[in-house]
Amino acid sequence: MMATPAMAESKKTTYTEEEFLNAFGNKTRDVVAKQLGQPLKKEQSVKPSNASNVLGRPTEKQGKPDQVEMWYYKDLVKYDPKRTYKTIELTFVNDRCVNIAFFNNR
Repeated sequence: MMATPAMAESKKTTYTEEEFLNAFGNKTRDVVAKQLGQPLKKEQSVKPSNASNVLGRPTEKQGKPDQVEMWYYKDLVKYDPKRTYKTIELTFVNDRCVNIAFFNNR
């Protein structure tokens, strides 16, 4: 079967776990958005107001606090030849993807 020009230009729609981790681990938000498009959902991480009390020690540190944001995508990563994870969560800290999680129960 010959590839049509439209097929050649289209973005990759699914990845294996390893491909996804290698492609997006430690990348910036811009790099991820350019390849995958904007996420279905974004969440900003917020420190609970009583975090110091729960931990029993001060959690404040000098300098600017870290900016933590989670991005969510659907059905991009295959875990077997016919099925994909329902949700993929990318966690960015100060504009770098530091954690990637695959879920089926969210």
